[in-house]
Amino acid sequence: MNSEQCSLKPARAAPLPLGQAWLVLVAVVIADLMDLIDSSVANLAGPSIRADLGGGPMTLQWVLSTYTAAFALGLITSGRLGDLLGRRRLFLLGMAGFTVASLACGLAPSAGFLIAARLFQGLFGSVMIPQGMALVKIVFPPEHLRKALTPFGPIMGLAMVAGPILAGWLLHLDLFGSQWRSIFLINVPFGVLAGVLGWFVLPRHSGEDRSARLDLRGVALLTAGSALLIVPLIQGRDLGWPAWTYLMIVAGLVSFGLFVVSERRSSHPVITPSLFGKRSFVVGLLIVGGFYASLSAFVLVVNLLLQSGMGWTPLHTGFALIPWAAGTAAATLLSGAVLAEKLGRTNLHLGLAIAVIGLLALWWSTAHWGDAITVWKLTPALFVTGVGSGLLFIPLFDFILGDATTEEVGTGAGVLNAAQQFAGAIGVAALGTVFFARVGAPADPSYFAAAELVFGICAGLYLLALLLVGLLPKHSQQAPHQAPKSVLP
Repeated sequence: MNSEQCSLKPARAAPLPLGQAWLVLVAVVIADLMDLIDSSVANLAGPSIRADLGGGPMTLQWVLSTYTAAFALGLITSGRLGDLLGRRRLFLLGMAGFTVASLACGLAPSAGFLIAARLFQGLFGSVMIPQGMALVKIVFPPEHLRKALTPFGPIMGLAMVAGPILAGWLLHLDLFGSQWRSIFLINVPFGVLAGVLGWFVLPRHSGEDRSARLDLRGVALLTAGSALLIVPLIQGRDLGWPAWTYLMIVAGLVSFGLFVVSERRSSHPVITPSLFGKRSFVVGLLIVGGFYASLSAFVLVVNLLLQSGMGWTPLHTGFALIPWAAGTAAATLLSGAVLAEKLGRTNLHLGLAIAVIGLLALWWSTAHWGDAITVWKLTPALFVTGVGSGLLFIPLFDFILGDATTEEVGTGAGVLNAAQQFAGAIGVAALGTVFFARVGAPADPSYFAAAELVFGICAGLYLLALLLVGLLPKHSQQAPHQAPKSVLP
């Protein structure tokens, strides 16, 4: 065997000494926290960004959707790029790019500049996050891996609760007159810390497969289809739905059709074709789409209602969201530790039913109290909604992949993670458009009617997901794949 053939062999990967492995985990946790908190605080800061940089409702939708859409599209290929280029290299590249993009967001002189910076933030984030999880699984000996992954749940749960408070506090402090910019600038020191730490502790080799190939035609068709859908959904309402918006939507659907044809003929498909022959996976994509589209729209509309409609400060709004975040975090931990294993698929039914009750309670609270609503009057409905949603976050993917083979699990989990993020972008674009089409002036009754309409649609989508869950396998897939990258949109 010659030297060129040797170079194509997957690099042998061995666990690191425990001390170094734990430092790798620290770098990965910092990366995940940066991504999770960045997603949540951007929602809270949306009205402040729009007030400072100008632009209409379309601007705010772009700021929120660009990140999640770019993250989703990058996730589809980042796993294979890690095999081709090296996971250590891509983690450090993603961290550096995410940090620089965060700095650019914080210094953005205009809304267009901020949207472009958010695009790069999402792309670099999608490169960074999957490599981190893969590295953690490699550097720890098997007997210590479960112990290493245990802190993820509590840490992410704590971040979920702390995110709204942190965002509201930073906006309230207005450090050095930075206003909303501090929520992005805070990423910079943490990104530098994680990058320097990763440079010294990440392994040079992590089981890469240099023989892996990337289907560029499939990636191009998938990217084009996604962009052709999101652009008209965000801009159509403000422009009066001109003919080109409908043409773009049709072209997007055609691109997805061509992607399916291309995948069937490709020798290196982006998505394992056999997955689409499984009812549970196809149904699961519909459940993930409806659930995360509703979730992202729900968070956006609550923030808009309380800040733009009620005139609450970001800090006041952040405190109002604590019951939802606390309910979500507690249910996520409980579901992952106890309920999913004991109740099986019933856990998903239970979570969606509770979430529907919570959304209907929120709809009633908004309609009943109107502009007399307070944090305490919102607390029960937000807490119940959070509990219901939290019961799904950890086990949902496992049940969707319940009848997947070992070879299909990795690709399937990656596609579901991408679908989660893309659904979040579509939720902000589509249901955000519904909200702004119905809204009137702040404190006007139509502002509350717009929120009630979106809450009702979200409850309907959750109810549809509840009915579809019955088509999933009764038992979950226990293979160690990557969990959803974030429980916040």
